[in-house]
Amino acid sequence: MNFEALLAARLQPALAATAGTPVDPAVRRSPHADYQSGAALPLARTSAKAPNGKGGKGPRDIAADVIAKADFVGLATAEVSGPGFINLTVQDDVIAAAVRELAGDERLGVAPVAKPQRVLVDYSAPNAAKELTVGHLRSTVIGDAAVRVLEWLGHDVMRANHLGDWGTSFGMIIEYAIRFGQEHDVYRAARIAFDTDDEFRESARRRVVLLQAGDPETRAVWRRLLDRTKTDFLAAYERLGVTLTAADFAGESAYQDQLDSVVAELDDKGLLVASDGALCVFPAGFRGRDGGPLPLIVRKSDGGYGYATTDLAALRHRTTELRADRLLYVVGAPQSTHFAMVFAVAQDAGWLPGTVRAEHVAFGSILGEDGRMFRSRSGDSVKLAEVLDEAVARAAVRNGDPAIAAAVGVGAIKYADLSGDRRGNYVFDWDRMLAQIGNTGPYLQYAYARIQSILHRAGDFAPGVVIGEPAERALALELCAFEPVITGVAESLDLHRLAGYLYSLAASFSTFYEHCPVLKAAAGVRESRLTLCLATGRTLGKGLDLLGIQTPQRLGSGS
Repeated sequence: MNFEALLAARLQPALAATAGTPVDPAVRRSPHADYQSGAALPLARTSAKAPNGKGGKGPRDIAADVIAKADFVGLATAEVSGPGFINLTVQDDVIAAAVRELAGDERLGVAPVAKPQRVLVDYSAPNAAKELTVGHLRSTVIGDAAVRVLEWLGHDVMRANHLGDWGTSFGMIIEYAIRFGQEHDVYRAARIAFDTDDEFRESARRRVVLLQAGDPETRAVWRRLLDRTKTDFLAAYERLGVTLTAADFAGESAYQDQLDSVVAELDDKGLLVASDGALCVFPAGFRGRDGGPLPLIVRKSDGGYGYATTDLAALRHRTTELRADRLLYVVGAPQSTHFAMVFAVAQDAGWLPGTVRAEHVAFGSILGEDGRMFRSRSGDSVKLAEVLDEAVARAAVRNGDPAIAAAVGVGAIKYADLSGDRRGNYVFDWDRMLAQIGNTGPYLQYAYARIQSILHRAGDFAPGVVIGEPAERALALELCAFEPVITGVAESLDLHRLAGYLYSLAASFSTFYEHCPVLKAAAGVRESRLTLCLATGRTLGKGLDLLGIQTPQRLGSGS
C-alpha cells in the first residue's frame, strides 16, 4: 500500500487550487507524524517574491488553506506543524485493512509495472584466465540485486557478463601456456615473464596477432582457457548466490568483428578526428587536465582497438539488435568519465536515441582497516573464494549446520556491501558484518527465523488485524512502506534504501515483539498479532531475496 501516493493524490488538487498551478505535494515519511508535506514552504517564498507580494501569506497560513481544501475523509487527518509543514496521520482502520490485504497478497502490495521495459544489466565482467577476487564482489552483488528487483517488477531483463577475454593479456597468457605446457592459473607467472623478459614480451605481442588472425593452435589454447575460466566463475557465482549463467557470458571477443564497422560508421557521420596518428572522437563538454578537449580514442596509432571501441560496439549491438530500452553498466566509479564519453559518442552517432537510457551504476571501493584498498598482508588482491571460506567458518561458530553457516556467512558479506550507499567506499570489517545486532545481514536473518519459529508454534489461525498498541501501529505502518521503496529502488538502483527499509522493519518488529505478547495474547488480539508476524516475515523474506540473501527457517542461537 503506497500511502505516500494516496496522500499526495489527496493533497495535489488542494495545492493546485491554492497556488494556481500544479505543485509537487512532496509527501514523505516523518518522525513527527506518519507522513509530512513541506509543499507550503516554497509556496510562501514564491508568494513573497511575486510583484506586490507584501501581503503574501506565510507558510502556516498557506498550509492551513491547503488542509481546508483537501479531502482526507476515510484516509487520514491533517494539521499544520512547525513553520508550515502539513502533518498527515493515517487512520488506524485504514492501516489495519492495508496490512490484512498485504498478508494475503503474494506480491505484498507491489504490482508488476504497467509498461515493462527491456533492460540490459552489464555486471561482474571479470577478466578470463584469472581468479575472482574481492574486487569483483561489488559489481557482481550490486548488479545481481538490481536484476532481481527489476525482474520481480516484471521487466524483461537481460544479463550481460562482459568477460575480458581478448587483447594483450591473452597473448601473454597463451604464449606462456604454449611455451611451458601449463594452462592452469598462469596469469601471474606470465605477467612476470612479460615484464622482465624482452624476448617473451615480443613473442606475446606476436601471439596477439595470431589470436586475432585465427591461428588454430592459438585459438585452441584460448578456447580451453576460456572454458576452464567460465567453469570456475560459474561455480563461484553459484556459491555466492547470484543468477548469472553460462548463457550470460558476452566477452570482448564477441564484438571483434564489429570494430571496423564502428569506426567506419563514426567516420561516415563526420565524428572522427585524426590526432597523433590515432582516430578519436571529441564529445562536447569533456576537458582534460590541461583544459583542452578530451578525446575518446576509437583506433590507436598502431591500428589496434581499445576498450572504448569495444564498449561502443557492445552498446550499438544492445540498442540496435537487442532492442534494449535501458542499459545499466555496474562498474566502479573510476570509470565514470569513460562511460559518460561512450554514452555521449553513442548519442552523437545515433546509437543511443532519446527513448533509450544508458546509466553508469557506479560504486566505490572496498577498503581495509587502514583505509587503503583491501588487500592481503602480502599486498596481493584477496581471492573471493578465501573471503567466502572465512565468512562461512566464522558463521559456523554459531551455526553448526554447514548450509546455514554458508547462508549466514555469504549473506553477511553481501548485505555489508549492499547496505551502504554504493557510491561510497566501505571498510571490510568482519566483526561488524557478522554481528547479530545492528544493520547487518545476520540480524535480519535472525529476525526472519524468529518469526518463522513463532508462526510454526502458533499453528493455523484466521488472519485479521486490529490496531491497538503503538508498537503494533508502528510495525503495520512500516509494512505499508514496502511498495514505494521497491519502486524507488528500481529507478535509482540505490539498493541501500531497500536494505535500510528491511533493517527498520526488523527493528520495528523487535520493538513490537518486546511490548506485545503474541502466542499468549487474548483471542482476537492473538490472531491480529500473528497476522503482523506473517506479513513481516513474508516482507523480510522477499526483501532479502531481492538482495540475493538466503533466509534460513532456523538459525543457531537466537532463533
